[in-house]
Amino acid sequence: MTAGTIDVISKGDGAMNEIAIWRRLDMPGHDAAQLTRTDGGWLLRGTTVFKHDAGPACIAYSVAVDSHWRSQRGTVQGFLADRTFAHVIVHESGGWYLNGTLIKSLEHLSDIDFGFTPATNLLQLRRAGIAPGQGVDLPVAWFDADSTTLIELPQHYQCLDETRYEYAAPTVGYKGELELRSRNGFVKSYPHLWTIEA
Repeated sequence: MTAGTIDVISKGDGAMNEIAIWRRLDMPGHDAAQLTRTDGGWLLRGTTVFKHDAGPACIAYSVAVDSHWRSQRGTVQGFLADRTFAHVIVHESGGWYLNGTLIKSLEHLSDIDFGFTPATNLLQLRRAGIAPGQGVDLPVAWFDADSTTLIELPQHYQCLDETRYEYAAPTVGYKGELELRSRNGFVKSYPHLWTIEA
């Protein structure tokens, strides 16, 4: 296993894992994530540790998706400075629930996105299946490190080739060219925010 790459590991039972570790570029921090096959789809889980403006942060997260890569459930737990938290996000036919409370006006969204990790972009891109030359608006249910609720985050992906996308999230003032490790892999380069650790 080589540092700075994403490794696909066969467990001998037909299941596959993808793993990655990133270094944060806008502040000190790292993130490590693993994607594993489950009976009903896929499970993404990881942990990020970074220096937030409020103080040190350590967040463990997970997202379960079905066989069509639609988000079903997410968890976020850890601490930010002196505040601890544990959140459960559930996507059902009626919409999105945070800790059992329905968050209104998000029922049209299919994907969870966590603002504190580059790992969740993989899930959105696999579900969307954007071909080179195509673009798509892909709004998501977004939750960040210091969030108290889910919000809709407008996003646009323009597929340049099998591993590169022009990406924009205008409401948070971000745009850049995302590079994936492989067509179906984790993000390798997230300009000004994250890079695969070498």
